[in-house]
Amino acid sequence: MKLFVGLGNPGSKYAGNRHNIGFMAMDRIADAHGFAPWRSKFQGDITEGRIGQEKLVLLKPATFMNLSGQSVGEAMRFYKMALGDLVVFHDELDLAPGKLRLKQGGGHAGHNGLRSIHAHAGPDYARVRLGIGHPGHKDRVSAYVLSDFAKSDHDWLEALLQGIADGAGALAKGDGAGFSNKVAQHTTPQRTTPQRKGPPQTSPADAARKPQPAKHAPLPQDQPQDPPAADTRSPLQRLMDRFK
Repeated sequence: MKLFVGLGNPGSKYAGNRHNIGFMAMDRIADAHGFAPWRSKFQGDITEGRIGQEKLVLLKPATFMNLSGQSVGEAMRFYKMALGDLVVFHDELDLAPGKLRLKQGGGHAGHNGLRSIHAHAGPDYARVRLGIGHPGHKDRVSAYVLSDFAKSDHDWLEALLQGIADGAGALAKGDGAGFSNKVAQHTTPQRTTPQRKGPPQTSPADAARKPQPAKHAPLPQDQPQDPPAADTRSPLQRLMDRFK
């Protein structure tokens, strides 16, 4: 059994925020695979279900982002889970919008939700980093993550969430590469193989209209010449003929 945790802030006010992309991922997995209705538990909202043979618990902490670890730690203790069973989905400023990366362990890089989980459970858990892009300056980060996705973000966001839902079963089995491939099938533009250009094709009608080379009359053949007649003069006569 695995515990998938999506990070975000509770309440309709924050539902469309960039910071809530982790919640969005949990909702899409639950809807796509027919999980049980969400219910309140562990200071958050949870649901359970199966994808193939893999049992999953999905959790959306309701403690606000900077206290997410309280909810995560409580759920892990109840299910007697180790850190190897935990996968956290969160927004990532350092990835371009729509990009996804898996990471095992490491620091929290200033993310308040990860910082809280570190404090309550430890750092050695898997993360699914969901790229939302960066506003360009650190002073704009707070307003940026707490604002809603723009209409122009709809297409890549939809593709990313659908890829996560399709690949969730692979991730639950520990197949990170298979999960990433499923996501890439939705988020990576398909490359088309250029058609090789051959010689131009000529239609019969074009061929009929095409000027044909002029026909020339055959060149005359050299006619055989008669062999010269034999000289029957005597040597004396030939000598005399030279002085005429």
